[in-house]
Amino acid sequence: MNNKTIVSVLTKGLCTGCGTCVGICPKDAVEMVIDHRQGLYVPRLDEEKCNECGLCFQVCPGHAVDFKQLNLDIFGIEPDDIIMGNHLNCYLGHASDYDIRYDSASGGLVTALLVFALEQGLIDGALVTRMRKDKPLEPEPFIAKTREEIISASKSKYCPVPANIALKEIIKSKDCEKFAVVGLPCHIHGVRKAEKVNRTLKERIVLHLGIVCSHSDRFTETHFLMHKYGIDKKEVIQLDYRGQGWPGSMRIQLRDAAGKYIPYDEYIALHELYLFTPPRCTLCCDMVARLADASFMDAWLPEIKVRDNAGSSIVISRTEKSETLGQRAILENAVELKEISSTDALRSQGKTRISNKDLKANFYLSRLRGNAIPNYNIAIPKSGPANYLRAIVVNFNIWLSSQIFLGKLINPLAYVESRAFRQIKSKI
Repeated sequence: MNNKTIVSVLTKGLCTGCGTCVGICPKDAVEMVIDHRQGLYVPRLDEEKCNECGLCFQVCPGHAVDFKQLNLDIFGIEPDDIIMGNHLNCYLGHASDYDIRYDSASGGLVTALLVFALEQGLIDGALVTRMRKDKPLEPEPFIAKTREEIISASKSKYCPVPANIALKEIIKSKDCEKFAVVGLPCHIHGVRKAEKVNRTLKERIVLHLGIVCSHSDRFTETHFLMHKYGIDKKEVIQLDYRGQGWPGSMRIQLRDAAGKYIPYDEYIALHELYLFTPPRCTLCCDMVARLADASFMDAWLPEIKVRDNAGSSIVISRTEKSETLGQRAILENAVELKEISSTDALRSQGKTRISNKDLKANFYLSRLRGNAIPNYNIAIPKSGPANYLRAIVVNFNIWLSSQIFLGKLINPLAYVESRAFRQIKSKI
């Protein structure tokens, strides 16, 4: 693989769309653009500006993440628990501010902690993502520097997000400011790799908050749902994927009409079946953002689901920084947290995807198609027959949802497959 530019990663099908290459490029020779056919962000290289310094390739988490070395660099030790990664404690909690809690994806802990850190002077800004005002179906990574800006970035985004393009703002900031970054595991991987080659990022990023992720979704999933509900994309002025309680619903505000709501269970069924999933997501080994200071996830525990309609998060605290931040936030009544077991934290996410037992099966299928495999420098569990069956179903659904005739097939497919697919998932 040519290690001069990001182009080789893209052509090998290993790009995660994280945007780290854009954020690090000293010549502004890379930009993230939407490939409308795939429904994904991809990097586009300006060959006239590029001097082939190799930085974009070096920081890219798509082709390689050296988990062994990064764990040593960040935590000083390799993890005993290969599923959870290095961690100190696990917590269940939510924002104390009810408005933040109710109008976030799952309890508003990330939002509340960022607001607290900003108001306490622990950070001067945070790399977060909101939906664009001028193009409400597209995400906008940016550096939030006020309470209002942080709150504007609350809620999950079920679409591609090139969050790390905003690293450029951190690098170019004229003041010696302190920043937090919020991202999915692939974003955190890119940030950690970028910090190894850029001292400014290493010094200025003081907090890494990871969002637990099963996989991303293409823009085509949102377009499919809008088509099903007869919504004209041109009439949309605001899109919220979550919020208004837990688990929330997708709210689409139209220019000249009342908002439309799509039930969470309906669009999450497409997500759980891996319809409209980027193929690269099947090759990821890290659902729980093991390289973050703290990882946040929905509290999908049966005992929580039956009584919580406002939202709660489970937090995996990995460093003393996150421990100190959480305890200070509790004392100042910014958040409510109670310690839980790591077993309960894992139980909330299901054991199939988080265990990486599907990964070797997905690697095998990827090689069959002639595609490259990322290098993670970690032990990967063996896949059993059920894992191979699941991987075949997942990859078939990914292929099917990329076809032009999908409009007539996806809806019945989702209903036919969902029960069987969940049965397979529950038995692995």
